[in-house]
Amino acid sequence: MQCEIITIGDEILIGQIVDTNSSWLGRTLNAEGIDIHQIRSIRDLPEDIHHAIRGLDKKTELVMFTGGLGPTRDDKTKESLANYFGVELIHYPEVEAHIEALFARFNRDVNRLNRSQAWLPANCTPLFNEMGTAPGMLFYDNGRWIVSLPGVPYEMKHLVADKLLPLLREKVTIDKVLVHRTLLTQGVPESILAEKLEPFEDSLPDCLSLAYLPSPGRVRLRITGKGPKNTGVEQSLDAHFGILKKALEAITYGEGDDEMEEIIGKLLRKHNATVGVAESCTGGYISHLLTSVPGSSEYFKGSLLTYSNELKESILEVQRDDLIQYGAVSKQVVEQMARRAAEILGVNYALSTSGIAGPGGGSAEKPVGLVWIGLRTPHGVKSAQFQFNGDRERIIRKAALMALDMLRRELGD
Repeated sequence: MQCEIITIGDEILIGQIVDTNSSWLGRTLNAEGIDIHQIRSIRDLPEDIHHAIRGLDKKTELVMFTGGLGPTRDDKTKESLANYFGVELIHYPEVEAHIEALFARFNRDVNRLNRSQAWLPANCTPLFNEMGTAPGMLFYDNGRWIVSLPGVPYEMKHLVADKLLPLLREKVTIDKVLVHRTLLTQGVPESILAEKLEPFEDSLPDCLSLAYLPSPGRVRLRITGKGPKNTGVEQSLDAHFGILKKALEAITYGEGDDEMEEIIGKLLRKHNATVGVAESCTGGYISHLLTSVPGSSEYFKGSLLTYSNELKESILEVQRDDLIQYGAVSKQVVEQMARRAAEILGVNYALSTSGIAGPGGGSAEKPVGLVWIGLRTPHGVKSAQFQFNGDRERIIRKAALMALDMLRRELGD
């Protein structure tokens, strides 16, 4: 089944909000075996909505609109759809009763604008919205399903998961397989991976394809299997994913939606170990990643943000002579930072960073992107030097992820 996603609203087009709905819809519909053909964003104007429908690919069987269903004058989607289908807006008493019940729960009166949301195109099937006042709308037009949903993410997700997908499963037979497996790699650029994997890509059968999804510090490798049901697509995908995983074992840290910080948390819990951080160039980003995981207080004890040399000396007791002789961005300094951080914070493992994130501050000897990372373990202190490229934000993220990967490797499986 081929699908197109169309988000409605000027707030998306002018960058006032980020369109997260399309990302969620893509993942969710793909899991149902629905192939996303195109994603677009348009203005909430009748002519734009009409043009979007008329411009659909002939093979598209499902259209997902999100946005433009509020009670205010700038929300014109349902009127535009009624006009497109040549029908009137009619009153749906069951929708109004639902809105009244929703407001009663909050001891609020339903005003005229809210009641207007019970007027919907005469040819639609309402999708009752337990999370808000705007119902979704389902249309069937010449072999094509058209769905209009609120733009509020938690309302949209509720309607898709609880109302739309059960309906589609009843009415539509999807006779094709669309499956994905994703391998996560750390520290090797996309171009080097692509060169290494050329023979692997050449060996893939027609039903499989490999995609490279790079981001700062990591590359996600996604194998997609696509074809008729009962033709061995899933088995072929699993077999080739196993080959890929074995070939990249040295740089792989997870699969699917795993995040490095989540993996670190699981390993620390497994080993009943604790961690702390002494950060300079990463400015607290390692600590941010670690504490973004629910329950991280079990293993993350704290951080020391010693950005200046004065604080490296006074708090972490880095030797002034070493700062003068070797500079803050050096093996000697990060190892002292990690060692003293472990003592102050009382942890089994401590990470430290010192580097030049840029855009200024670099030199021929120590260019922008140079980062030293230290790691204190129960068995001693180690460190490594890295040269990262990109802007300041990318360098900081790459350094933070590399530090976490050093800890992951030390903790083992």
